[in-house]
Amino acid sequence: MPALEKTPRPPTVPAFVLGELRRLIAVGELVPGQPLRQEDLAERLGVSRVPVREALNTLETEGHVVHEPHRGYRVTELSLADLLEVYRLRQLLEAEAVRATISLGIGRVLPDLRAAGTDVERANAAGDLLAMNEANRRFHFVLVTSARLPRLERILRALWDSTEAYRRLYYEESGNRARVEDEHAGIVEAFAAGDAELVIRLLDEHRGHATTALGALLQT
Repeated sequence: MPALEKTPRPPTVPAFVLGELRRLIAVGELVPGQPLRQEDLAERLGVSRVPVREALNTLETEGHVVHEPHRGYRVTELSLADLLEVYRLRQLLEAEAVRATISLGIGRVLPDLRAAGTDVERANAAGDLLAMNEANRRFHFVLVTSARLPRLERILRALWDSTEAYRRLYYEESGNRARVEDEHAGIVEAFAAGDAELVIRLLDEHRGHATTALGALLQT
């Protein structure tokens, strides 16, 4: 599998540090339960401790890390209960986004949805799991951003951010990656037909397959 390339450095140091720590957690270089020493992270990223501390505070609010008095920060342990709660909230909110998007017309959205699905397939074929994860996120957020409900979109982005490590674990299995491609194809077809309730049902099944597989992995 080819090495994962770092994403381009954002224009500000705090944005770079936050994005890089998110990436390190998402790709498994910082593993669940691992202690996070600010001095070590600052040295690794070539920055001062100030933006590292700010980033860790942000990651704590997102659920990526936890802070314990007198012990410091550590990467959040993966929890099936946490995943199920997040996915239940996604189920409710994404259903509303799909209905709103389709009510506004599918013609303006369908090309972007197809393109994101193709990007998922290309990344999987190349063995680039980080790119696949990013394309997968674009695929799902085509349906969200097109709803023109900015508050709902902000909530969903926070929910997605909090479960990046779970998707990394899910994508490690080639069968799961193939299933993602197949399920995306069905979602695209239902969307092209303008069938909002079918899209919602397929999304529910899509999440359900992921939580079932992850539940088995987390309990081993």
